[in-house]
Amino acid sequence: MIREILPPETALAFEAMRALRTHHASLDEFVHRVDDEQRSQGYRLVGAFDDDGRCTAVAGFRVIRNLAWGDCLYIDDLSTLPEARRRGHARALLDWCLEEARRLGCDQLHLDSGVEPEREDAHRLYFNAGLRITSYHFAREAAP
Repeated sequence: MIREILPPETALAFEAMRALRTHHASLDEFVHRVDDEQRSQGYRLVGAFDDDGRCTAVAGFRVIRNLAWGDCLYIDDLSTLPEARRRGHARALLDWCLEEARRLGCDQLHLDSGVEPEREDAHRLYFNAGLRITSYHFAREAAP
């Protein structure tokens, strides 16, 4: 089952999100970050749930508007528990996000993905879902 995760249920996404965002070690800090900081910026969560009600995969996304892409649904986070991978959860979340992008009148759907070798399965999923590489993403630390 795919459904949006709203407050006060944000904690349901923590375990699945930690599979990707391992630096978030505290459940309370995660919930605070999402509910008190990111949601006010338009961040939303959608989860894939198993029959026992456990969130096995999660997508965090927001609508962004810019000159380059117009109105775009941007997926910040897409993560699946290791033991739940290769069962179609992430693909179902991508499909849900694409439908939500259409519903919201977005012109495009975007996401960034790391280039480490362990991301190859994720990249294969993105290509199979019709996404393509359209640009380089550059970054650096702000601190000297």
